[in-house]
Amino acid sequence: MLANTTDEGYELSADKQRLDVAAIHAYLTQSYWSPGIPRALVERAIEGSLCFAVFHRGQQVGFARVVTDKASFAYLADVFILEAHRGQGLSKRLMAFVFAHPDLQGLRRFMLATRDAHGLYKQFGFTELASPARFMERHCPNVYRSVQP
Repeated sequence: MLANTTDEGYELSADKQRLDVAAIHAYLTQSYWSPGIPRALVERAIEGSLCFAVFHRGQQVGFARVVTDKASFAYLADVFILEAHRGQGLSKRLMAFVFAHPDLQGLRRFMLATRDAHGLYKQFGFTELASPARFMERHCPNVYRSVQP
């Protein structure tokens, strides 16, 4: 599995076996994009995605996952760094680690949605949609309220 250690003692890993699902769920259930998400759905999302984590002294402090066919399309989701570890460039390191993954090379389209991290993603080549009228969505913002844990 891919791994990378920083000079500051942070470790980046693409090994799903190392993920702290409880910590990921705790963050995501409080996030603006997935409030109240049941743990079973987080587990299913992890299972069907490429996952990346940031660890510090054995504790998971960051996460990102990519939904992809590994050929032409990918969607970046659930990216976070715990607040106590922000301001150290970990988001940039995590994104560089994600985009270096061998299964994510040569893709035709890589998408994401963000409310407040446009500056980070622009550093990695993301732009606003060139033709937003071509894209459609089916958005169910309260779906987790109806799902049983």
